[in-house]
Amino acid sequence: MKWYEWYIKCVTTDYFNFKGRARRKEYWMFTLFSFIIYMILFIFFEKIMSSPDGYTITGAIYSLAVFLPTLGVSVRRLHDINRSGWWFLLSFIPLIGGLILLIFMVLDSTPGDNNYGENPKAQQYIV
Repeated sequence: MKWYEWYIKCVTTDYFNFKGRARRKEYWMFTLFSFIIYMILFIFFEKIMSSPDGYTITGAIYSLAVFLPTLGVSVRRLHDINRSGWWFLLSFIPLIGGLILLIFMVLDSTPGDNNYGENPKAQQYIV
């Protein structure tokens, strides 16, 4: 898959999917593409249009639009390392919670099947 196809997959077919597993690549490509969109919105409204209010409103709308896909891909990523999606609630603990989640998101997949399904890395090689 191309790098932008991971983002499209998360915001279309897996928009409200909290079951299964998501590879590191899927999670980080979605995060990268979301960051790029935020930066484009920021540059357009802050620098070109000189309108910080426009960026604030547009950024908030975009944040609401990708909230469920972000939550879904994060939960599936936690499932990939054999952790419950409830671990995502660590993000509400200032500093330490985000750091722990960052470490979880960087960890490699659990080899083979786990409690949440088949390994998505193994599925890509099936012809």
